[in-house]
Amino acid sequence: MLFWAAWDVLVQLAPWMLLGTAIAGLVHVLLPPGFIHRRLQGPSGVLKAVGIGVPLPLCSCGVIPAGLGLKQDGASNGACIGFLISTPQTGVDSILVSGSFLGWPFALFKVVVAALTGLVGGWLADALTGDGNGTAETPAADAPAAGRRGVRELLAHGLEIIRSVWLWLAFGIVASAAIQVFVPPELLNGLGSLGVLPSALAALAISMPLYVCATASVPIAAALVAGGLPAGAALVFLIAGPATNVATIGAVYRRFGGRVLAVYLGTIVAGSILGAVAFETLLSNTVPHSTTAHEHGLPPWWAQASGLLLLGLFASFAIADARHWWRRRTAGTATPQSELRVAVQGMRCANCVARVERALQKLAGVQSCVVRLDPGEAVIHGAVDEARVRQTIRDAGYQTEG
Repeated sequence: MLFWAAWDVLVQLAPWMLLGTAIAGLVHVLLPPGFIHRRLQGPSGVLKAVGIGVPLPLCSCGVIPAGLGLKQDGASNGACIGFLISTPQTGVDSILVSGSFLGWPFALFKVVVAALTGLVGGWLADALTGDGNGTAETPAADAPAAGRRGVRELLAHGLEIIRSVWLWLAFGIVASAAIQVFVPPELLNGLGSLGVLPSALAALAISMPLYVCATASVPIAAALVAGGLPAGAALVFLIAGPATNVATIGAVYRRFGGRVLAVYLGTIVAGSILGAVAFETLLSNTVPHSTTAHEHGLPPWWAQASGLLLLGLFASFAIADARHWWRRRTAGTATPQSELRVAVQGMRCANCVARVERALQKLAGVQSCVVRLDPGEAVIHGAVDEARVRQTIRDAGYQTEG
């Protein structure tokens, strides 16, 4: 049962994950180098990112590659976090479905909460990290070399984003499936008698780790309201559920660190709870308590094909990471033909290190290669030409000293 539940979650998120990856790749290759860095900085950059994200039809896993792509192209932490918070909560399709099931006051109120939480979370992230002031140099770590801003670069950029978080995604899929299997689906139905705040907290605890689509979950929320759940608690389910899940939380932590993750989660928790209380106080009588269910989702063949493709990517990344781990482990025991050390500038994270290593390992004559972030250097064992090594590093988007 767990296997099929995990497959169901994979099939639900895969099309959106691939769509988000495609959007990130298109943004990367179509916009001029440095455009995002110049535009998505400071308080106005957060506002622009939220304004772009609110109408986009991206769910919580689809927004991961799009948000990380913005970061790789130079957006501030605040702009990225604002985008990651606000985008999955809404979307044109989600707004229309919410209005038809739960009334237009509910749908529009949800849009306002999404925008406000995105803005507050983004501004807090910039204030906490000192990012977003627009004074830093435009990152070169993931910038394509001249003449390579085509389909190949689009695919390479998208695959790089998925590769950087694939393990967290896989863990999130399994964890979400386990919760669906072992947490009784009727649990939320009995929460109405607890009152607004306790039921909202319970909805928050259950929905945050799950993969919840902002649109597909609307009929579920409507059915829960019809079964006695307060509309405010349903609002929490439709805010915190799409905005977070285990995979998204892991990806934010890996890319932005613990402090930004705390801002990200804290803003969603506080915003959803305050939104629930405000809605119950002001607009609770605007929600209809009788609903008509309907099915929502991509055609089965789209979902199945996307799931198989994403599963294949996970498998290829797992094999590549295992080989990389084995090469690192055995590098010290092999007898090298020669050793070359090259200082590398521009690397910012483990993903940068992996990118340089993969590029260098493709060179003929490389016996082993280890790239270190601190100090930034590449250590190559084998019979290789130093000029070719330096050019390969530059082609990957980084600089070399000397």
